[in-house]
Amino acid sequence: MKSPNAKTTGILVLGILAAAGSGLAQDDKSPRIDVDSYTIDVQINPDTQTLTARAAVRFVPLEQLSDVSFELNNALTVSRVTDDKGQNLQSLRNQADNTVRVVLPNALPKGQPAVLTFNYDGRLTGSEDSPIYGIKFAAIQNDYAFLLYPSRWFPISGYTADRFTSKINVTVPQGFSVIGSGIDSKPVAKGDLNTFSFDFIKPSFPGDIAIQKGPPVKNSTSGLTTALWFRGAESGMANAYGAATAEMMEYFTGLFGLAPYANMNVIEMTGGAPNGYAAPGMIFLSPQAIGKEVNASVLANQVARQWWEVQVSPVNRNHMWLENGMALYSEALWTEKEKGATALEQRMKDLSVTALTVDNVPLIQTARLEDYSPEYWALSADKGAVVMGMLRSTMGDAKFFEAIKAFLQKYAWKSVTTEDFRKSCEAVTGGDLHYFFIQWVESNGAPEFKLEYTIFRTQKGFRVQGKISQDLDTFRMPVDLHIETEGNPEDKRIEVMGTSSEFSVDTFGKPKKVTLDPDNKVLRMSPDMRVAVAIRRGEQFVQISEFPEALKEYQRALDTQKNSSMAHYRVAEVFFLQHNYQAAANEFREAMNGDLKPKWIEVWSHIYLGKIFDISGQMERAVNEYTQAQRTRDNTQGAQDEVAKYLRQPFKTASKEAV
Repeated sequence: MKSPNAKTTGILVLGILAAAGSGLAQDDKSPRIDVDSYTIDVQINPDTQTLTARAAVRFVPLEQLSDVSFELNNALTVSRVTDDKGQNLQSLRNQADNTVRVVLPNALPKGQPAVLTFNYDGRLTGSEDSPIYGIKFAAIQNDYAFLLYPSRWFPISGYTADRFTSKINVTVPQGFSVIGSGIDSKPVAKGDLNTFSFDFIKPSFPGDIAIQKGPPVKNSTSGLTTALWFRGAESGMANAYGAATAEMMEYFTGLFGLAPYANMNVIEMTGGAPNGYAAPGMIFLSPQAIGKEVNASVLANQVARQWWEVQVSPVNRNHMWLENGMALYSEALWTEKEKGATALEQRMKDLSVTALTVDNVPLIQTARLEDYSPEYWALSADKGAVVMGMLRSTMGDAKFFEAIKAFLQKYAWKSVTTEDFRKSCEAVTGGDLHYFFIQWVESNGAPEFKLEYTIFRTQKGFRVQGKISQDLDTFRMPVDLHIETEGNPEDKRIEVMGTSSEFSVDTFGKPKKVTLDPDNKVLRMSPDMRVAVAIRRGEQFVQISEFPEALKEYQRALDTQKNSSMAHYRVAEVFFLQHNYQAAANEFREAMNGDLKPKWIEVWSHIYLGKIFDISGQMERAVNEYTQAQRTRDNTQGAQDEVAKYLRQPFKTASKEAV
């Protein structure tokens, strides 16, 4: 449903502070009702960009009720609400939280099923305030439309938690097709309109529809057929995405078991939508995510959500790490398959940096964070994925994937908790994993290891005797130790427990180097990681134009590592955005005089210096910088294309370009 890649679409919120018009952080409150099913009749008019709908909601009260509330998009106006006897009921709108409260004439007893029917209409062009601030989840255009569950285009209770079945009938003008989830029936024609029906009989989240003109591109790969609705410049990428979708579906089926849906529909959204979004049997992609090459990360995340959302989902938002973390870890698994273990290690290291930007909220308290905020994704997705990686390392590959498969099979089409997941893992290992979940799910913080050791000669060779220290008193975790010797290396797993753990390892060859956690499998702090985390936090502030706060974070990085090219480069970018060109030039020079990690900083620093000289009218100096950028032969992020462009035409500030 949601994608951690959505954090790159220009979200205008940071932290758990609420922005005007945004969906507030959703506390883990006990639900008052359990929605069972929906019957929705909706007519969509692409010409007027409007919808008219009737939604019958069948639910069971979990306590005695005198009123009941549902979330509904503020752009939609409720004209009538009736009970199952057809009696008109009073409804009250609250624009602040996109809710409609229905006052019941008589108290509804706990456990007694009830039906409320909402009649409503409105215009959804995509320019209205979204329930999730700054992100489009619904847009009706003249030639296409998409209505996604987070837009609250129908009355919702228990957002992302309360699973439901549905019968959705969509009426559109002739010439349009409707794509939805579930069993579809042949369209019924009436005049110049067609009605498409979708029946979803298993509890999930089948509340997403798309409307398209013309036939899709159909791709058959590995015995799977993928239908793709791409438009304009992106249409040429349809077959490539179809093949990649089938390949990923086949791979994840091997890891997770049979998919709820194998033949997928892939639909292009519009600018301002999240990079990716998943629904039962459907994947939605934004134009910017589709790009000119298959975006394997976004696509793998959405394909994996056919298991980790459609098939199982968290019982409430505090357990969202199971869904978002496993979807993002699936991205990493695809990277491992395609590029190998080294690429996986680098990917997990990058996820660890983002995970550590949120150090004051445990995974099990994700509901405190605002939906789609950078912190929400950093915690539920990035840290969730890192925790999955550590669990795999702790359990071993065979047992980890056996547990994953068994968990999905046992809880198919159900809501799950972290405890359910832990018990499934313990059933496979035969051991107690409470310590792992207490450390990484129920607690916050990460250790910073200190390794001390002494090498002794023994009758049979050598002995490395030492101590591992860290500052978390309740910490317990198996950690790998790698010893390079003059002969064969030695590897041993040490049980690190509490603030100090001693170890002793015998080797035949003389030890030359001892490394703790050589493959970076444990989420932990270090001087280098502290620098990376500060830079990542700064990047998050830049994303929302909080430049003073960004500069503070970059300075923290430089206080720890003065020659950090990345920190200097990010400072320079901020000064450039503020038109403080002399300060920017100084920092780009410092970036090139630093550690040059990563290497692409050199080419882009030259490009930015060229832009600065273009702006100041020093054309010869600008050409010199572009030429030096050209000589690096580094084409990261299309650097050489930029160089060629500005050698032909000087840079002008009106273009507002930035890397």
